[in-house]
Amino acid sequence: MSADEPRISLLGTSALLFDAPGPTELDTQRRIWALAEEAAHWPEIREAVPGMNNVMLSFKRPPGSLASIGARLRSAWASAPALELEGRLIELPVVYGGEGGPHVADVVAHTGLSLDDIAEIHSAPIYHVYALGSHPGYCYLGGMDQRIATPRRKTPTLRIPGGAVSIGGGQTGVSASPGPSGWNTIGSTEMHFFDPASDPPALLRPGDSIRFRIAAVIR
Repeated sequence: MSADEPRISLLGTSALLFDAPGPTELDTQRRIWALAEEAAHWPEIREAVPGMNNVMLSFKRPPGSLASIGARLRSAWASAPALELEGRLIELPVVYGGEGGPHVADVVAHTGLSLDDIAEIHSAPIYHVYALGSHPGYCYLGGMDQRIATPRRKTPTLRIPGGAVSIGGGQTGVSASPGPSGWNTIGSTEMHFFDPASDPPALLRPGDSIRFRIAAVIR
């Protein structure tokens, strides 16, 4: 198998993961959305969940032949269009640094940029919501400027609050609820991303976009 071919891996006996080849880019992610939408209608599929550059398929029952469904997936991927999802643009005020950004000094040290530079660069793009995952309401975002990319932490933090704005490698995201994280938290927002009493409970969905706005920079 070459690096230009998708990779298909079993997840136990009840699911599989389809990994698209190539870098994580918006056009590729739009094809991922199209593949997930098509596969969701296949009779043996219980659920098709788009991830970052991948699709997870869960089966109604263990398949008799992985080769058959693998061939169908590869064929569907080859013809998958770049699906444009209609979404909303949501603005998130962010306080960079201070108590809500306990790891921003590590990002400053790694990138050689100032805190003001990091806030400006981080808040400049419009980020597309590629996928939901990790925990309820969490969104994976694409489009971060790679000048502020910072490796994940060698020792994860046991608990960061909901609304924590973090960088992990070349990605950024916002925690929807308190929990552990291996990313570098650079700021915080008061937006709530998940409410089990709402319909739908998650604020964001693939196709939406986020614009971070600098509410304050605390040194």
